[in-house]
Amino acid sequence: MDGNMLIGILAAAVTAGTPLLYAALGEIITERAGILNLGVEGMMLTGAVTGFIVAVSTGNPWFGALAAILAGGAVSLIHAILSVTFQANQVVSGLALTIFGTGLSGYLGKSYIGIPAPQTFSKFPLPVLADIPLIGPVLFNQDALVYFSYLLVPVIWFYIYKTKHGLNLRAIGENPGAADAVGINVFVLRYIYVVIGGMLAGLAGAYLSLAYAPAWLENMTAGRGWIAVALVIFATWNPLKAVGGAYLFGGVDALGYRMQAMGLDVSSFFLKMLPYIFTIIVLIFATTQTNKKHIGAPGALSLSYDREER
Repeated sequence: MDGNMLIGILAAAVTAGTPLLYAALGEIITERAGILNLGVEGMMLTGAVTGFIVAVSTGNPWFGALAAILAGGAVSLIHAILSVTFQANQVVSGLALTIFGTGLSGYLGKSYIGIPAPQTFSKFPLPVLADIPLIGPVLFNQDALVYFSYLLVPVIWFYIYKTKHGLNLRAIGENPGAADAVGINVFVLRYIYVVIGGMLAGLAGAYLSLAYAPAWLENMTAGRGWIAVALVIFATWNPLKAVGGAYLFGGVDALGYRMQAMGLDVSSFFLKMLPYIFTIIVLIFATTQTNKKHIGAPGALSLSYDREER
């Protein structure tokens, strides 16, 4: 494998990993607040179709991305109402929203299948940084949403681990009763963080339809929402670790396409299975390691909080 091919694969891994990263960051925030969101796939699809429709209608991909963020937030608000206010089973609520988002996106996008996006998020090199050997072409010859993810990761990490608000976030996910006792509004904060998580999932969907594969196809997320949920466990609920995991998963996905382009005699069905096989293997490994190191999920994850039962 020559240097140019290696750079191409690594750059493709960053591109393919970006929607996973956005979705995983949103899920980390949501789960840190104690709410399990299995509706990521549906929120990504809703964001993808909404962003594409708005981008086609306005000719501006930024408007499309903003619409996708709002759409993802709107769907996640339903999850917040069911999980926080009505204390519904969070697994059932999330699965229902995945089914809802899949059906809704298919209905809304039916007339947009085959229509090319007039404007997309195109790649452009960052001056000076793009000239750094190896790292430059891989990391700094990307599109605007990839660059934004570079900024978002350390901001979220700093917020969670180094600020008072981040401490409150971790508190409501670990022990909401104790947090409530010291005056933290568990219900309001859970609403906020669930919606923020959904907004990032919507942005992940917009990245797929406006940058990664600029078009609309039914079920175009192809299970990436589920991979993002698994990635959260792999990253042990840490935004910095989610970066490496997302690019690793993206690399496996990109490698499959490269193997086809190289003309290797490998079944296309096997290549499509690769990311999901890898997900299962990594999930087993990550679960084993977290058990050994006693690094677990937030203590109150998926548990409804009722002030009367405190």
